[in-house]
Amino acid sequence: MPLGNLALRSITGAIFGAVVIGSILWHPYAQMAVFSVFMVIGLAEFYRLFKNHPVVQVSSEIGIFIGCFIYVLLIGLSLANLPIIVITILFPLFFTLILNELWAKKEHPLINISVLVFGIIYVVIPFYLSIDLSLRNTSYLPHVVGMFLLIWTNDSFAYFSGRLFGKHKLFERISPKKTWEGTVGGVIFTLILGYIIGTYINEGETLFWVVSAIIIAPCAIFGDLLESLFKRSLNIKDSGTILPGHGGILDRFDAALFAIPFFYCWSMIYLFW
Repeated sequence: MPLGNLALRSITGAIFGAVVIGSILWHPYAQMAVFSVFMVIGLAEFYRLFKNHPVVQVSSEIGIFIGCFIYVLLIGLSLANLPIIVITILFPLFFTLILNELWAKKEHPLINISVLVFGIIYVVIPFYLSIDLSLRNTSYLPHVVGMFLLIWTNDSFAYFSGRLFGKHKLFERISPKKTWEGTVGGVIFTLILGYIIGTYINEGETLFWVVSAIIIAPCAIFGDLLESLFKRSLNIKDSGTILPGHGGILDRFDAALFAIPFFYCWSMIYLFW
């Protein structure tokens, strides 16, 4: 990678990280505002991936509208501004997505419906879960902040370990540059950071953060590979251009989108254990 591009990636990554972590530490409402913008952009990027696809023809406007509506409903429930009964609205909303295909007269309605619904599950749900987790936080270092630090540590040290020691390809068919050596390096440093957070920052949470690192490291790898699979199958390099040197929102959140549901599940188990 040319030094100029590496410098650009570093600057963009630092600003992006400051915005994400800063919004979480500042106030839950600040995180909601920032993450809501990311969610809408990410959802638009996802549907734009299929813009020129010869088979898939989805209505991004409908997907974004229903996705935002579901997102607002879920956040309203987390804030206790809406009664729990409104969750029943989610079920007919998903079926509303299907109705569009009755009038669209597209050749592959089942594929279109699948892509439309998956976009909401893949993008909207993880962003919502990260906000809900922040609202439940009681630790000195918010769990969502720790989660992102572990994800980024895994990503960064996997990259540098791969550059220094990488010889054996991890999944060449999907991501030719990833190696087993880089993967192992990322996992080791993620475990180290998890131990540090649980032992020295959020004292008494060593077990939680070590297990979190064990969960997050492979999930982050799978998330990265999953989006690489999407883009390779669609012959697209980046999901967008909003982040110089990184691509789009989905390119930057690929690992997090897969890791968040698993981390959220583990956090709820630990909380009510």
